[in-house]
Amino acid sequence: MNVDSIRDGIVIDHISAGCGLKLYRLLGLEALEVPVAMITHVASVKRGRKDIIKIDADIPVDLDVIGYVDPGATVNLIRGGRLLEKKHPAMPETLVNVISCKNPRCISTCEQELPQVFRLSSRENREYRCVYCETKAAGL
Repeated sequence: MNVDSIRDGIVIDHISAGCGLKLYRLLGLEALEVPVAMITHVASVKRGRKDIIKIDADIPVDLDVIGYVDPGATVNLIRGGRLLEKKHPAMPETLVNVISCKNPRCISTCEQELPQVFRLSSRENREYRCVYCETKAAGL
């Protein structure tokens, strides 16, 4: 398989195998009208297998979403065919409008204009809870 290198854009690397599609959807990459390549289950020395997403455009990406899906992922900013910067997103303390509360009695479910807000409750377990009702977010 041959996927060309990009001149100006973003490479999200070291995504846990199988998490690339979830990240693709949460970042809204399907709505872009630029080339996006997603490669899954690539051999990796450190992880065994990994996913990679290449975006052939200089667009903003939400590092909180990346840190939520996979805090071990890296974000490489490419300019002029060269690595300009490498970022290591961490798990965010708060997620806003990334995931939705599954509790049918939660006020955020009834009141559609309220933002969906989750706070990190356990870094070790990668657990988030709704700020309104304390319901644990569904796992990835």
